[in-house]
Parts: sequence; structure tokens; C-alpha cells
Amino acid sequence: MEAALPSRVALSAVSRLPNRHAVAGDRSFIYKGRCQSLAIPMALSAAAPGKGGVLDRPVEKTTPGRQSEFDVKKSRKMSPPYRVILHNDNYNRREYVVQVLMKVIPGMTVDNAVNIMQEAHVNGLSVVIVCSQSEAEEHCTSLRGNGLRSSIEPASGGC
Repeated sequence: MEAALPSRVALSAVSRLPNRHAVAGDRSFIYKGRCQSLAIPMALSAAAPGKGGVLDRPVEKTTPGRQSEFDVKKSRKMSPPYRVILHNDNYNRREYVVQVLMKVIPGMTVDNAVNIMQEAHVNGLSVVIVCSQSEAEEHCTSLRGNGLRSSIEPASGGC
């Protein structure tokens, strides 16, 4: 059974390789001398600048078509807030409006849905949620898809 070195060359192949001196960043270098720690040859091969040394920043790998967590947080902070507004109508029952609000808006409680529905019934409109423009458009489309009248507008003065 052959043991593998960190450079992935079998021990039996060591005698067949030419005798070379260690060069920083040379991954094909094989340490032939006696070594207390196997990490030393690896440190010699990874010490080249720009090749993943100790001081280099780790590179965040993302899959194509997906944003990194940092980009998502940054876009949420940078996008201006929008209000999703529910308009009163005389077609839908109040219980149905509460059910739709709880289904469409994430984290919506029964109490909040009842208060929003009642405000829209009394005042003609009510603010459902303040969020980013893309989320507001999705919520508005979902509310309209369930038969409720809704719109979005930029939120002035923050949340």
C-alpha cells in the first residue's frame, strides 16, 4: 500500500523524479528529507504571493445566477422602501380579506390582518407592509391575484 504525500505523488514515485530545489509556489516540489510535520512542505508550496497565502482574503464562491448573502443584504439596505396599500372594496367579505392578508404577507398575524382590514374599511385604504420595491410588487400582485384591490407607492420618511 502506497501512502500519499500532500502533493499527491506516491512515495514509490519519489525516486523517479529529478532532484530539484524548493521554490515558493512550486506545487510539484517533493520534500525528500526527514520532516517532523507534513504541514511544512505544504506551507512551502503555498507561500507564493497571490496563491492563497495567509494574508490573502478568502474568495466567496457563489453559484451562477445566485447572489451572495452580502449582496442581498446590501441590496436591501440600498433599495428605497415602498408601501403596499390595501384599498377598500364592497365585494369581498372581511373574513376573506383577513385570510388573504395572512396567506400573502409573511409573518402576518390575525390581529394585524384584522387591524389592516378594519382601517381599509373605515378610511378607504391601509398600509399593509413597507418593504423593498421588488417585494412590494410581488405582494401587490399576490393581493390582486386573490381579488383584493391594492397598490404600491414610495414610502417617504422611512419606515
